[in-house]
Amino acid sequence: MLFRSSSRDITRLANEVFAMPGRLAADRKRTVVIALDEFQAIDGFDGGSVEHALRAAAQHQRQVGYVFAGSEPSLMERMIGPRRPFYKAGPIMRLQKIPEDVFAEFIEARFGKSGLRPEPGLGAAIVDLAGNLPYDVQRLAHETWDDVRAAGSRKVGLDDLHATLARLLGEQETIFEAIWQRLTLAQRAVLRAVVVQGGRTLLGSDVRARHRLGGPSSIQASLTALVKQDLLIKDGSRYLVIDSLLREWVARRTY
Repeated sequence: MLFRSSSRDITRLANEVFAMPGRLAADRKRTVVIALDEFQAIDGFDGGSVEHALRAAAQHQRQVGYVFAGSEPSLMERMIGPRRPFYKAGPIMRLQKIPEDVFAEFIEARFGKSGLRPEPGLGAAIVDLAGNLPYDVQRLAHETWDDVRAAGSRKVGLDDLHATLARLLGEQETIFEAIWQRLTLAQRAVLRAVVVQGGRTLLGSDVRARHRLGGPSSIQASLTALVKQDLLIKDGSRYLVIDSLLREWVARRTY
């Protein structure tokens, strides 16, 4: 027999769960810190009632600190907007990227500590291919490490990295193709241009002619749509593809 939870049941359960940190802090007579990663996912629960329940609990728990983190910028921005429960709920921190040379050195050091001898420049290549996004850098580094260890090798180089990248792109083919198919022709053209141009000078007449992008207003509309879909992010004056694997897929498969 199947049971279907009502909105009232979900709200009641959410209130009970979110009251627990406050009770724990009071019982232990200690400050409690709750860190919630990928916080934007809460937006998908029961039309926002869970989000309201968490905000109501958090604002009354003086001995509980909350850290909300997320990897989808546009969703996180919307969650702190004027009509949302967490509007002005606390300070906002936008983390800057880890310096590429520091990240590259760290990766190569970790390969070395695991018993693999990295080829010079491997760390920098991983950081570059992954767009210096921590999750993507760690994913690509770990998958490469895993493949090399499985092969029984004691060295890891650029050929190993690109073999792993090719495997990952093959595994994501169906997902990326579905994303591509749901885009309009104008959005596809702009996404291609972002990849080729590195996200710069997209409104220039030569770039528009080279990629057949149409007028500036059409380009801007496509950019806005791609940002809302969390495919692109604006970084200063340039646009970047958020998923580095999708960027490589577009670069390799659509020309």
